Parts: sequence; structure tokens; C-alpha cells
Amino acid sequence: MAELVAVVASTHHPFYYRTSTMPEAERPPFAAEWIAKIEAFRETLTAARPDVLVMVGSDHFHQLWLDNMPQFLVGKAPFFDANFHNEEREFGLPKMRLRGQEDLAAHLLRDGLDRDFDLAFSNELRIDHSITCPIITLRPEADLPIVPVYTNIFAPPLPQPRRFVALGGVIREMVESWESDLRVAVIGTGHLSLELGGPRQFGPTGPDPVFDRRAVDWIANGDVAGCLAEVSLESLHAPGNATHGFMDFMLMMGVAGEGAKADFVETVDLFHTMEAYFTWYPGGDPR
Repeated sequence: MAELVAVVASTHHPFYYRTSTMPEAERPPFAAEWIAKIEAFRETLTAARPDVLVMVGSDHFHQLWLDNMPQFLVGKAPFFDANFHNEEREFGLPKMRLRGQEDLAAHLLRDGLDRDFDLAFSNELRIDHSITCPIITLRPEADLPIVPVYTNIFAPPLPQPRRFVALGGVIREMVESWESDLRVAVIGTGHLSLELGGPRQFGPTGPDPVFDRRAVDWIANGDVAGCLAEVSLESLHAPGNATHGFMDFMLMMGVAGEGAKADFVETVDLFHTMEAYFTWYPGGDPR
């Protein structure tokens, strides 16, 4: 059976690529700390020696729209093109083409149905920065095949937070039941408190530092029960108008498991958001 060698959760700031590739003299003052922390975070994935990446993210209304909005979708194409034109224009993200792992995608879809998750699928999925940004930060060679898993965090009605956690646990079971000798890492990206287009977007920290501190504590300590007791679809409006992306972090807590303490935890405060990075090693720390 396949081996789950790493569970990785991070934010996916679209300006990291531009910040890290511009001439050093032109970089913003926070760049050196940010780049150093990302490079240390990257080593946690490298140490796990994965062969395949299951990538959890959320389409930002790039391809999925109100005419067809699946709650949970698996990409099962042989290749995935990225990014979208506005991401190239606004964030300076490069065009990318990532190889798919079709047999694992097929297994997730079939096994998901048998585990009461009716996952949608697409053979023509184009992926955006929720998946390409963690590739850039964690595996810039972009040399490993991926299985993208998209979640709906934008278009109500949204799944309840507990459903995200449940899917995380099922993803782990499905990966570990895949008849393969390959090493799999599951990588998911979400948000802490986040405001887009609102009055708290460009403050000195994220819009709700108290929520951010509590969220990091929940994730780092695997406190799934505590998190579920306080986080609801309604409560997530308060920390910022785009904070429902935190449910993708909750999904990754489900993959890691109740009570699983992260083996790596790091944060960095940027001018309008707290970036956060977590890694768990289910089979023991290989570093």
C-alpha cells in the first residue's frame, strides 16, 4: 500500500514568487525573513521524499462558477495547466504545466464514493494559485505528479466545517488504502483571518490577530475538537470576509488526525496577513 509520508498545511500568498525572484535591492523589508522561513519550510517536504502530491486548494472563481459549483472536486487529468491570466498579470506568477497522477485520482473517486463522499471530478481542470503557490514554495522544481482536490469556500451554501474535517480523515484513509508502493504527501492551503476588499485589508497585521493566534494553536496541537467547538460558518465572518478559507486548514487537521501535534510550525506577520506553515510526519520525523 502507499505510504503517507507528510501532511503539510500552509497559506498561499500569491506575491511570494515575485518577492523571492526580484533583485535583492528591490525587495520589501520583510522579504529576507519571509524567504528564510519558506526555505526552512521547504526542507520539511524534501526530507519526506514524496513521489506524489495530493494538493488541496480552492478555485478563486477562475474556472468554477455559479453555473457549476461542486463542493469537493478531484482533478483526474494527465496534465494540469496553470496559472490564469489575471494571476500572471497581478501577481507575476509564471505559466506552469504539472503532471497528474491519474490512477491515484481514480482511486480517490471510487473509494470516496464507497466511503460516502460523492466527489465531483474534472478531466479538464486548470489550476490556480491555491495549488501553484505551495508548489512554488515547497517544490519549485515542479517535478512531482499531483492530484488536485478543490473545495468550495466561496459560494454559499458551503459545507459545514465538520465536513471539511471528515473529508481530511477520508483522504488519509484513501491514500493509505491505495495499492501502490509510492510515497504520498498531502498538501493543503488555506487562510487564517483574511479580509479582501474590506476596511481591514491593509492593516499592520491580519484583520484578527486574536483569531490567528488561536487558529495556530488549534492546528499546531491537533485540537480538532476544540476548533470545531468554536468555528462555524457563521463565526468565520467575524475574523475577516475571506476567512472561510480556514476550513481548508481544518481539512488538513482531519488528515493529520485528532491530537496530532505538528512536527514543524512557523508563522510570519506580513503587512496585512499572518502566514502560517505546518508539517506532520505520520510515520515519524525523517529529518
